[in-house]
Parts: sequence; structure tokens; C-alpha cells
Amino acid sequence: MGFTVRFRMMKSEEVPIDVPREQFLAFDAQDPLAEVRERFVLADELIYLDGNSLGALPKAVAGRLAHTVEQEWGVRLVRSWNDPWIDLWRSAGGKIARLIGARGEDVAVADSVSVNLFKLLASGLDLRPNRRVVLIDDSDFPTDRYVADGLCNLLGDRVTLRRAKGDLRRALDDDVAIVLSSHASYLTGALADMRAVTHAVHEAGALMLWDLSHTAGVVDIDLSGCDVDFAVGCGYKYLSGGPGAPSFLYVAPRLQDEARTPLQGWLGHEDIFAFADHYRPAPGVERFQCGTWPVLSLSALDEALDVFEALDMAAIRAKSQALSARFLELIEPLIDRHGITVTTPIEPQDRGSQISLSHPDGYAVIRALIERGVIGDFRMPDIMRFGFAPLYVRFVDVWDAAAALTDVLDSGSYRAERFRARTKVT
Repeated sequence: MGFTVRFRMMKSEEVPIDVPREQFLAFDAQDPLAEVRERFVLADELIYLDGNSLGALPKAVAGRLAHTVEQEWGVRLVRSWNDPWIDLWRSAGGKIARLIGARGEDVAVADSVSVNLFKLLASGLDLRPNRRVVLIDDSDFPTDRYVADGLCNLLGDRVTLRRAKGDLRRALDDDVAIVLSSHASYLTGALADMRAVTHAVHEAGALMLWDLSHTAGVVDIDLSGCDVDFAVGCGYKYLSGGPGAPSFLYVAPRLQDEARTPLQGWLGHEDIFAFADHYRPAPGVERFQCGTWPVLSLSALDEALDVFEALDMAAIRAKSQALSARFLELIEPLIDRHGITVTTPIEPQDRGSQISLSHPDGYAVIRALIERGVIGDFRMPDIMRFGFAPLYVRFVDVWDAAAALTDVLDSGSYRAERFRARTKVT
């Protein structure tokens, strides 16, 4: 997806925002996370507010990949499987565990979110054999709904898919085996109350599976403290693991000995080089490994996660909330003037790390912003999404993005025909 950067700093008499830009530069000067931005590859003229789709590249990743290709693959060849490849998933899993409130031994990096959803939904159904309903949030990301639907179709009359509109706790009953919900909505950024929802699901006798794809790395998650059963998440958004980075999954310790996966791959066997005739599951979350992991992608993710080392998730969350709150303050005058609807919850504690705005010409507005070097994204039917990755988004970026959005809307420049042509990826 290519674009031409045409970002320019506005002259003072052209600035369409009353709040001085210097105030946001002052916020950056006081930001305890400001230096972390230097660990990422980011063009000075680019304002990147799409970390909720693809995180920026950590500078150290290129060197790690070069070493993996040139030395581990090029020189050591198959010997690298003993060191470091065979335990690479454990290394990355341990780093992710710290960010989501889990023990390292309870997190496995493997496959994609879609595949891991299938594994854990099937495992949850297996653990509740007398129940026949998979309950999902009807507004969740399509993949989550598609995978749940596909699994139920595969199992036929034995299982039914129930799609809840609104608070899924109202759809709980004695037939529900497992509940799947996103921690933060991909569309609106609304943040679910993990503790309260998980508790309600357990009270109903069901299991809870959370999709952390839009919160891992920006929200201070506590899977253990919330007594969560299962979780999945992706590595390429706020974790900055690169396009198509491997996913991760979590299984509560109390379930690991009895949980079974429907995808019984050899790397989930208790003795992978026994080449036994029959499958015997490995202990713990290792049994949820399946096929051989993509070493290059896993190496990139493992290196990217080092950016989070020694950083406090509470501080990351606080900056995330501050960035999105400042953005909302700056664009408030646009809401009535241009018929914008803020679809993200107004209260910072009720949202993830994005702001979603509804506008009839949202697609064209986003394209016009991209041409100016302000990168957000669009989701059907009319949602403009702006993701705030606190490790590298500055407060002054928020000001510049709001100024550009104001100018695009006030000038009507988004009405140009070139901004209406749909690209394959939006």
C-alpha cells in the first residue's frame, strides 16, 4: 500500500486549532517514555497512528534478522535448531507474559490468532461436554466470528453458535460452554471489563476466552488476577513483531493438565523426536504447539519484545490514555461542524488505545490524511480509526494529526476524486 508523503508544517496564521502546538511539545518534554521512540524506525515527516494494525519497526529487529539469516541459517544450518530455535517460542512467550499478567510457562507463541482461536474454542467445548453453546460478541472482529461459526458448523448438531448483541452477560445460561470476546473492540476501541465479565461467565459455569489483539502492549492486563481461562493475541500490532508476526495463546494453569487441542501436531507431542505411533500431549501449554514455527518471523517478534524490557505497563497505559484524551479535546470543535460521531467511549478507562470517528466520507478523509503523511485507517462502514502506540507516538504528533484532520475537513480537500478510489487494503 503506497502513498506519497506531502506533510508540511502549517504557518501560524493557517493553524486551525486554538491550542498552541508548543503546549504539546511541553508534554513531550515531560514524558517519561519519550526516549523509547528512538528505538523505532520512524520517518520524521510521518505521523503514524496505525499501530493498532501494524506496529512500527524496532531498530534492533533488522540486525537480529540479519544474524538469524546469515549466521544461524547460513552458517550453522540445522545445528541452530538446538540453539536457539527450538526454545524461541518460550523466549517470546515469557516476554509477552509479563505484559499480560501471566506466568511465562503459561504462554505459548504459535500459529496465527485464527488458528489459536480454533484450538482454544475446541478445547473449551471439550472441557464442558454437557454444554452445547459457544457464545460470542456479535460486534467482535470478523475472524473471531468466522472461526467460531466454522467450528460449530464442523461439529454439527452437537454445538450451537449464539451471537450476543450488547452485554453478552445477558446471554449466559446453563447451555453455554465457552464465551469468546475481544478485550477491546477493533471497531470502536471500547474496552470490556475483563474481571467482571470473566466472573459472570464463571458464575454461569462456562469458560472465558479473551482476544487481546487490540490491548496487548497498551493496556495493563492481569490474566492471572482476573482468573481468565484462555486468551489469544497477535504479535504484529502494538507488540511491533512485524507483518504476519506469530500469535500467542494463554491457558490457565488449572486447566493445562486436562485441556486438549484438536490440532495434534508433532511439536505438541511430549517427546517430539520419539516419532511415536500415537499422540501423547506435552505438559502445559506446549501441547498447543502444532506445526513448525516460522523462525524468521518468530526471531523478529522475540527481538521486538525487548523494547518493553524494564518498562512499566501502568506508565504505558497512562500515556495511552493521555494521548487519546488530548486528541479528543483537539477535535471536539469538528464534531458538530462536520457531522462526526465519536464511536469510542469518552472516558479513558473505558477504551483501549484508539479513537474511532464516524463520518459519511470517512474513507476519503483517511486517504487525504495519508497523502499528508498522517497515517490512520478506515473500517466499514464509515469508521476512521486512529491508534495511539505510546512507545513511539508523541504528543506533538497528536497535535499535528488533529491540525491536519481539521484542515482536511474544513477545506473539503477530501472531496477530490482521487481519494474515493478504493485500494485493496484500507
